[in-house]
Amino acid sequence: MKIKKLFKKQLVFLIATTFSGILVSNHSKATILENNYKEVIDHVWQIVYRDFLDSSGKFEKSNWINLRKEFLAKNYSDKNEAYDAIRDMLSNLDDPYTRFLDPKEFSQMRIDTSGELTGVGIQIVKDKESDTLIIISPIEGTPAYEAGIKARDEILSIDNVSTKGMNIEDAVKLIRGTRGTKVKLEILRNGNSFYKSLSRERIEIKSVTSKINETKDGLLIGYVRIKQFNANASREMKDTLKDLEIKKVSGYVLDLRNNPGGLLESSIDISRQFIDKGIIVSTLSKDGLRETSRGNGQALTKKPLIILVNEGSASASEIVSGAIRDNNRGKLVGKKTFGKGLVQSMRTLVDGSGLTVTVAKYLTPNGTDINKFGITPDIEVKMNSNPILQREIGTKRDRQYRAGENELLEIIKKTKLLSQFEPNSANVLAVFKNNDNNFVYSLN
Repeated sequence: MKIKKLFKKQLVFLIATTFSGILVSNHSKATILENNYKEVIDHVWQIVYRDFLDSSGKFEKSNWINLRKEFLAKNYSDKNEAYDAIRDMLSNLDDPYTRFLDPKEFSQMRIDTSGELTGVGIQIVKDKESDTLIIISPIEGTPAYEAGIKARDEILSIDNVSTKGMNIEDAVKLIRGTRGTKVKLEILRNGNSFYKSLSRERIEIKSVTSKINETKDGLLIGYVRIKQFNANASREMKDTLKDLEIKKVSGYVLDLRNNPGGLLESSIDISRQFIDKGIIVSTLSKDGLRETSRGNGQALTKKPLIILVNEGSASASEIVSGAIRDNNRGKLVGKKTFGKGLVQSMRTLVDGSGLTVTVAKYLTPNGTDINKFGITPDIEVKMNSNPILQREIGTKRDRQYRAGENELLEIIKKTKLLSQFEPNSANVLAVFKNNDNNFVYSLN
């Protein structure tokens, strides 16, 4: 399979038909069912063997071949036994992002990427080294966010059931449930544990929100927040930018804090709305094949740009951040990002279950591999020591936003002064830093 086809969209579906028969005996029916269970196991094995990108350096094909013999030699009485075997087989990969989903879980995941979410509003990952469940980020406006759940919180228990040794699928089953009911999470943060009781809700996520902030000098700043890179995000962002351009904003603050990521194609499309030319991201497959996405000459704005990031900015958020930084299109303000530089493809299996498999790693335009390392912002700023209200995010009460806006105003000022400079005149632009390390501009 050519890498161009593989990465055209992050969601790649392999459709296959299941074996069916007519008027078979009970013995034959049992044999067919057993074969179907093994067919699912083998389907997963084949996908991993062909496409899996090993980011840990521990994957040995010879061991994977031996595992196939081992798992297909066993008998499985029902689908649950087969599904448990698949999860056991995948645990040998040392990759928390390659995971199996039963038909119900797989259907829910496809709904989630379409812009709806059922649960409490968190995305989790399994840390192989510590064998713990880590929260990537809470999604803004969800029960988890409102309860103060933070990126990198560890989940110790769910409704008093210990998560030690628990896989992601079992954790998700315990966290999700009937709308309106509650789930109790035991959280570990900075060495201290505590409990949070969260309501389960069905949430339709509007990916992009925006507003205009006016500075004391009367400049209009377009504040845009992307909560998740789902299937609607690119269209919503395009509509938002067109509206803000009509309203004559002087620059933008793009807020990607606590954005856990989403679809690769969505992050590329949104980057192109700011970057006219240049590399946006490169994806590198297991075979060393490199697919590079670039600006398409159709950027919607060239106005100054600041991006706010923090520990909960992951995956697709890091793609956009890396593209903006490496193309010198804007500056990053906030805290170091999460560090998820791997691309997953979502595959449909023969019985309607699914597999998310790591198929590539992505590199920023400068060739930086940020997996597990994250992106350090140009200007590091801590969030407020005391929590702020949701309505105060993206306002002067928001320390990181305030720092971002101040930096944006300096860039706008510099841009205006440069536009006034005439090379053939006596006006010479002087740029220097004062004692406060702030840029000062003058025309001499």
